[in-house]
Amino acid sequence: MTQINGKYLLLTGGSRGIGPVIADALARRGAHIALAARSQEGLNRVAESLRKFEMQILTVSVDLAKPAERRKLVSTVLEKFGAIDILINNAGLESEGAYLDLPWETIRETLEVNLIAPMELTYLVLPHMLEKKMGHIVNIASVAAKCGGPYAATYAATKAGLAEWAYGLHLELENTGVRFSTIFPGYITEVGMFARFGVTPPRSVGSCTPAQVANAVVKAIEHNSLDVVVNSFPTRVFVHSGNCHLLLESGCIRHPAPWSSNARKLVCSVRKREICCPIQRAADVGYIPRFRALFLA
Repeated sequence: MTQINGKYLLLTGGSRGIGPVIADALARRGAHIALAARSQEGLNRVAESLRKFEMQILTVSVDLAKPAERRKLVSTVLEKFGAIDILINNAGLESEGAYLDLPWETIRETLEVNLIAPMELTYLVLPHMLEKKMGHIVNIASVAAKCGGPYAATYAATKAGLAEWAYGLHLELENTGVRFSTIFPGYITEVGMFARFGVTPPRSVGSCTPAQVANAVVKAIEHNSLDVVVNSFPTRVFVHSGNCHLLLESGCIRHPAPWSSNARKLVCSVRKREICCPIQRAADVGYIPRFRALFLA
């Protein structure tokens, strides 16, 4: 089992959402943590909460959409810590909405932060890990990586790309001592999109808490787990199958239902049960993907 105690760690997206919870879980196990995010105020707040663990805590304000700042982040952490043993690519943007309603700049920024930044940060830290024959890259993806849906196409694309890129590197660097883990959370309660809009994720599609995601990160590092799904049934069944995309039939039924302004509903029929998935800022015309219940008990 890999020991976290004494390791030097870089965590992006460390100022809000699940980032502070992941940082807390790793600090409890003795990790020295460099927190990276845009908000210096948020970083300071999280750093202060971690002081009680008496580990080294570094904060770096960074805009991960900008290549120059990504390079500066890695060089700053290496200069201060002398090593980056674990990189956790947690920072991410949620760009929900009808594809053509989103400004192209928003889509581009989502690609930069969710996919390009993790790839470049890994590119920058890998030489140091390979030299030491030891290291771990953890990527926070989403179940959307396995089963994309309407009004979140760009987000799903970035998470799918992140997961498959990490798997490819896992195969390429299998015998080097550098490990890769991808975490696939479902709908996260308490923080993020659902918390912002005051919407409770539907029980029938599963959910998870920030603490459960943090625990999955810890276990993935300690046990060198490649893929970890953090979600309750039935979504976990779909994702573990490795063929979640097969559940969606190619056609979508147009459904001109009057959606509420706050939370549009995507109604999916699974064995005659309705799953109501809140979709923010959806178009006036909804879609009902028909699921084949291939992997339900």
